[in-house]
Amino acid sequence: MSPDGLALIGPLALAEIDAARWIADSIGGLTLGADPISYAISYASATTARPLRAFTVRKEAKAHGTGKLIEGPFRAGDRVVVIEDVITTGGSALKAAAAVSAAGGKVLGVLALVDREEGGRESIVQAGYDVRALARARDILPLLPGN
Repeated sequence: MSPDGLALIGPLALAEIDAARWIADSIGGLTLGADPISYAISYASATTARPLRAFTVRKEAKAHGTGKLIEGPFRAGDRVVVIEDVITTGGSALKAAAAVSAAGGKVLGVLALVDREEGGRESIVQAGYDVRALARARDILPLLPGN
């Protein structure tokens, strides 16, 4: 959530969405991990021909107020890229994708900051979604102290 991190991740993730040829209307994922990434991408897209609206998916619907699972400018019919901070089991991305589909959105794919390479990518692909990650565990581990 640092300014440097947001400034770096937003444009990189937006470029990955473009490279995947996902023509999206909005982006978002399960709170809290996906939130800053989604906002950084949305901000980076603001001056492009196709600005992306960012939303958040609650872990469970609120018992009061609107009771919605998805908060923000998501609209039924949106083409969506589900955002994930780290893919481990794939459960968070799949939960977000299910919420988007139930609300009338079409999931184009899942974009993660890091794929931990622990089987999550395969679970998401098995559910029928394309997966992209900006980095994989094998890319990061050699950079950590002690490795």
